[in-house]
Amino acid sequence: MKTNLRETMSAPVLSDPEQGEGTVWVGIVLGTIAAVLYSLKAVFVKLAYLPTEGVEQVPPITLMMLRLGFSFPVYLAILWWVWRRTENKPTGKQIALAMLAGVLAYYICTFLDFSGLQYITAQLERLLLFTYPAFVILFGALFFGGRLTGAGIAAVALAYSGLAVVFLGGDITESSNLWLGSGLVLACAMLFALFQLIAKSFIDRIGSSLFTCLAMPGAATAIFLHFTIAALTTDGIVAAFDLPPRIYALGLTIAVFSTLLPSFFMNIAIGRIGAQKVAMLGMFGPLATIIAAIIILDEPFGIWDGVGTLVTIAGIALYMRVSKSKPRQT
Repeated sequence: MKTNLRETMSAPVLSDPEQGEGTVWVGIVLGTIAAVLYSLKAVFVKLAYLPTEGVEQVPPITLMMLRLGFSFPVYLAILWWVWRRTENKPTGKQIALAMLAGVLAYYICTFLDFSGLQYITAQLERLLLFTYPAFVILFGALFFGGRLTGAGIAAVALAYSGLAVVFLGGDITESSNLWLGSGLVLACAMLFALFQLIAKSFIDRIGSSLFTCLAMPGAATAIFLHFTIAALTTDGIVAAFDLPPRIYALGLTIAVFSTLLPSFFMNIAIGRIGAQKVAMLGMFGPLATIIAAIIILDEPFGIWDGVGTLVTIAGIALYMRVSKSKPRQT
């Protein structure tokens, strides 16, 4: 992930471990840029869904294929680099389970997210994804030996009350199919929270860098298979790639600016200022999405959208503060 919800892939931490005032500021700047770039993914996807002359709406799996096609070679090179420097290689079972976890996080979750964006605004998608810590609390307590605290429950309730304000009186809920789109994105948030809880044990055993690099081939395999089957059952592979140049440009943009660069920036930031501070910088994400969606996509944004967004962000900020002082037990 990762410390908060992002529809993208992590890279190894490549930062200098030495700390100082300069490195702290570098961490803050890179962490903020990463949060903004990750959040712009929804805007880029919505741009790809805009009507194009002579072409029907691009299927979500096609966008996922383009994103992966442009970014996967880089992560494959990282895997080779990390594997050569790993002394205690993971077992075959660990490799297989890490790849399956990758299928869950980077194929299933991404497909749900991209599919949901067909129906709802980029702003609403970001708010819904931003509440995933609620599912971390719930699943952690139900299945991973975690515990529910009064402060944690209050923080989650505050976050969802903000969403309720948006749904009841906001303008960003204007949608062709609000409940389907919202349900798909919430399912993405739920499954990604589950992935983070599952991934923790693997990361403790084999390290975050190697785990992420092993998870990516699993996701890549699933995406390639899905895309190939979908193409062969419609007009064929060649027709599936017969896309306007703007779609290829947006696929490259998503791969570079909402996948590769923020994954490197975020992990460098974590190495310099810590995961908790980087998570707090994630608060800039919804704000960046709102501004970009209004300017680029001409999405609506009313007073109740603003109130609900601020309440939701406050709830998640409170949860992160509580989780820092009373860590979740897993």
